[in-house]
Amino acid sequence: MSISQRIARELGSIPSRLRHARQKQDMTLEELAQATGISKSTLSRLESGQRKPSLELLLPVVAALAISLDDIVNAPTIADPRVQRKASHADGRELTRLSQPHSEPQAFKIVIPATEREPALRTHDGFEWIYVLDGRLRVVLGEHDIVMGPGEAAEFDTRNPHWFGSAGSGPVEILSMFGKNGERIHLRARSRGAASTAPADKPAR
Repeated sequence: MSISQRIARELGSIPSRLRHARQKQDMTLEELAQATGISKSTLSRLESGQRKPSLELLLPVVAALAISLDDIVNAPTIADPRVQRKASHADGRELTRLSQPHSEPQAFKIVIPATEREPALRTHDGFEWIYVLDGRLRVVLGEHDIVMGPGEAAEFDTRNPHWFGSAGSGPVEILSMFGKNGERIHLRARSRGAASTAPADKPAR
């Protein structure tokens, strides 16, 4: 769960805690309104979650209830940021997860064997970002057919037919991120036969 999700969950717990604390003191909303100078309607909306629990509202309330602010607001705990890296294999590729299972986007280090050279295009929802760490990577994306070397990156809409595999005599190692949202990496792709000055831009044969 992300920090923003934990904060949202914590904020969502404040209204019920306020109501429980007031009822524990056998205090009515009218009495709390008189003690705090905050209108009954505002306090009611605060306890029902219809009003944002700002400090300007919470501080007078906790003072009137003779409780600590910590009794109402708990700082969300920060989870261990380390990702448990464990390699797995799929279709001959070695995948090492670099992100938490439910985070967005998903990140993997992928090692593609040299034997994987025959394109098998596929489609699925989302975007994918690829960064070449080592070796030579062939990317087929619709009408584009390119070869990328170490340090080069590509981004594409995965709803378009695509495939990537080894273009050299050895395996290729890449970083891959995919998801519906996220910061985009510069797209590097061209049509077959387009002019190029960089050797890595030559169409794969």
